[in-house]
Amino acid sequence: MSLFAALRLPREILFGKGQRAALGAVAARVGSRALICTDERFAGTAAFEELVAILRSSAVDVHVFARVEPDVPRDSAAVCAEEARAFRPEMVIGIGGGSCLDMAKCASLLLSHGGRIQDYYGEFKVPGPTLPVIAVPTTAGTGSEATPVAVISDPDRTLKVGISSPHLIPAAAICDPDLTLSCPPGLTAIAGADALTHAIEAFTAARRDATADLPQRHVFIGKSALTDHFALLAIRLLGRSLERACRDGSDEAARADVMMGALAAGCAFGTAGTAAAHAIQYPAGALTHTPHGLGVATLMPYVMAYNRSAAMAELAEVADALGLDTAGLSEDARADAAIGEVARLFAAIGITPSLDKLGLPEDRIAWTAEQAAGIERLVKNNPRPIDRDAMLRLVGAAWRGDLAAAAV
Repeated sequence: MSLFAALRLPREILFGKGQRAALGAVAARVGSRALICTDERFAGTAAFEELVAILRSSAVDVHVFARVEPDVPRDSAAVCAEEARAFRPEMVIGIGGGSCLDMAKCASLLLSHGGRIQDYYGEFKVPGPTLPVIAVPTTAGTGSEATPVAVISDPDRTLKVGISSPHLIPAAAICDPDLTLSCPPGLTAIAGADALTHAIEAFTAARRDATADLPQRHVFIGKSALTDHFALLAIRLLGRSLERACRDGSDEAARADVMMGALAAGCAFGTAGTAAAHAIQYPAGALTHTPHGLGVATLMPYVMAYNRSAAMAELAEVADALGLDTAGLSEDARADAAIGEVARLFAAIGITPSLDKLGLPEDRIAWTAEQAAGIERLVKNNPRPIDRDAMLRLVGAAWRGDLAAAAV
């Protein structure tokens, strides 16, 4: 096998305690007028006031849109862009969780190219560069600060939809773990489990034929040497610190590990992509109205069990990265240990153990499987082929909480 790798990342990533103080200098290099996208809760905090003051001290004027809602409702992106148009922003700064960062990407897109946000659903629909986006995450989960994706909830569609384009990758990501210190345990758990799922799915993703046009035709291209590096870093950091961060939110070292883990996972899956856990979560989440991170984490152990036969070597490496004592264990035993540890960790931090407990009605199992099997961009990334019949068996096993059945 010849060595192949591809990676698409922000031009600048700043990580560490106190790095939020660099926001003014980073923004001032771009221009003097910034649209800020955040939510109502964070806009009322002292931390947000500090960030605005940092920008103004660097001669950057701001227009604040503080009405970002979870999952970015389709029409809210147009409202945000129209309200800011007369201000003529030269950049868009997303401050908050993944939805705030995604709103910044969408606002930048509409301000740059006009039209309707639904014109850009899918891959490579963005015609050219957009206003620079500066991402300042305040949670540690989605990795949106490093990815080419924005997720939208469209009232005309049952499932959430994505816009995927390298033009959406933020120009800069400023990741200060101190901004996550006030994140409550439940959100810390869901966001961190989302990040670990991103990392595992990226590391176990299918490896594609390394043709020259693969990265030119697809945003997500499967695992490679470089995405593996970031995925394993994420797994190692989250494995050692996610439980600690949920147990004690004031543990600065654990918070830093989890935020770096989320960033590294974003760097991995932003090119490698995700797979079956995400495919199933889209319809399951639409029916249960539960957070994205909770859904993918609920599914992850079952998807790992399903993929065990096709990704045994990778799952064995996951066990090592999680810090398990694997000395003397065979490869298949290490793979089993990885599946067991992810299930244990997620249970310890309060992740729902099955689709039944998540709230999925039993009579919607078949519909969920059918919808998931049709999400080709994710299903084709799964290391073990998964047709409709296999998807139905997997969703059924995840609904019953039956890990052994998921492996069949």
